Amino acid sequence: MVEKQSTMLALGTKTPDFSLKGIDGEMYSNASFEESKGLLVMFICNHCPFVVHVKDGLVEMANRLSEQNIAVIAINSNDSSQEKYAEDSFEKMIEYSNDWGFQFPYTVDVDQSVAKAFTAQCTPDFFLFDSNSELVYRGQMDGSRPGNDVPTTGVDILNAVDAMLAGDSPLDSQFPSAGCNIKWIPGEEPDYF
Repeated sequence: MVEKQSTMLALGTKTPDFSLKGIDGEMYSNASFEESKGLLVMFICNHCPFVVHVKDGLVEMANRLSEQNIAVIAINSNDSSQEKYAEDSFEKMIEYSNDWGFQFPYTVDVDQSVAKAFTAQCTPDFFLFDSNSELVYRGQMDGSRPGNDVPTTGVDILNAVDAMLAGDSPLDSQFPSAGCNIKWIPGEEPDYF
């Protein structure tokens, strides 16, 4: 299991444009979340052990955020056309979303252009944007990883949201997320990979 870390996109970056199909058949774009106080974009997938490890805490955190009018969207950018990543197929996304209790849109980035626009690197990878669509946090959900005893609470993201809602400047200490690399279409890997 090779561990990759977030690229740590520059704070203040505007939310890249996206238009993605959700497992509910709806299309989701930047405009879908304009009424929210912020937007958390999560790059996840179904099979990655790092995602599986945090799934319960991730769902709990996302539910707390939606109570605060922070929108949450999950994006699966893995190339499920490769047989070894078939577990990340659209059909399986529906299955996992139901099993795990997702209350947020779970979308698919078939051509991987959205992952590249965000410089997403791993699953999970998190990006928090404020109501002006400016990046205020990127990196880990918390310090929990498979094999360590750190509880999965989402504390790093929740603290960043608290600071954002209070009108404070972005937190100084932001740590990269770690996980499996996004499964790129062969020959289409981004230059930052």
